[in-house]
Amino acid sequence: MKNFATLFLLFISFYTTAQPQFAKMNEALRAGNYENIHSILISQNDTIIYEAYFNGYNRDSLHDSRSSFKSITSLLTGIALDKQLIKNVKQPISTFFPAENIFAADTLKKQITIENLLEMRSGFDCNEWDDSKDCEAEMEKTSDWVNFSLSIPMKNKPGTTWAYTSCNPVIVGGIIEKAANMPVIQFADTYFFAPLGITKYRWTTDPSGHGMTGGSFYIRPVDMLQIGQLVLNNGKKGNTRIVSEKWLENSTRCNIPIPGSSFVQMSRSAAAIPQPAYYGYYWYREEIKTASGSYPLLFASGNGGQYIMIIKPLNMVVVFTQGNYGKRVAKQAFDILAKYILPSE
Repeated sequence: MKNFATLFLLFISFYTTAQPQFAKMNEALRAGNYENIHSILISQNDTIIYEAYFNGYNRDSLHDSRSSFKSITSLLTGIALDKQLIKNVKQPISTFFPAENIFAADTLKKQITIENLLEMRSGFDCNEWDDSKDCEAEMEKTSDWVNFSLSIPMKNKPGTTWAYTSCNPVIVGGIIEKAANMPVIQFADTYFFAPLGITKYRWTTDPSGHGMTGGSFYIRPVDMLQIGQLVLNNGKKGNTRIVSEKWLENSTRCNIPIPGSSFVQMSRSAAAIPQPAYYGYYWYREEIKTASGSYPLLFASGNGGQYIMIIKPLNMVVVFTQGNYGKRVAKQAFDILAKYILPSE
């Protein structure tokens, strides 16, 4: 693999002893068996045990997290609830935009709740999952992405049909701004990034100044790892509570089936048996079933292969960043996970 000399590795003896396939992963990466990998990081028991960068990337490189940032938007929503800025997720979104007459003109739209947005069941006439209607591309041509998203025509009754669109978390970002009476960028920095000690990042904003809460947020992979660790530790960094455990329980329950979807199946991995994928509040779950056992996987996912993976029984967090935008091969992360990272027989 190109630029393998830029590789940085940190090991602990227990892990390398317990995982004999770990060295084989290095060989596979070195041989170029997996394309356009930018980084792989693994932590276990709160310690980074593997950290590798490829193709010109290094620890200080900011990486486009794409839609994996939606999971951070979920965490920000939880913080707003914890601070009682938002009453509950059953609250109709119309209460945050009283000046918008679009709700009076559409009885279905008036029924949309915050939870409907978080679960991708808003009912909007959008579906980026199967590329049938990409509302995000149209949104990006406008000056105010929150207003554009609110104005999208309805297709289904809210809460009934799962249809993925980045316009949902964009509205959630607008709700946080209204509830907190500050830009979502300021809210996130004050109550999330600063307490975590994360200072190096870059927002994408619309011409009106709204921070993009659906993706295209640039962050260091090592800080993505830290966010995964926060979730693994039930919302705490050390002794500091950042988001409530109750919110994490609710938001990561993930009981909505994603029609016909399995990330393992899309990866075409021979090391794992495909299982159905489920959705929560901007989080995914899929069981990774291998010859050595079955492992519950909670993860954030972004186009091109940006993943924050949390395997609670192993007390482990795994981060992948890649450059495989719009390609099935981005799911190769699940093959690497099953073949080289999870325990073998």
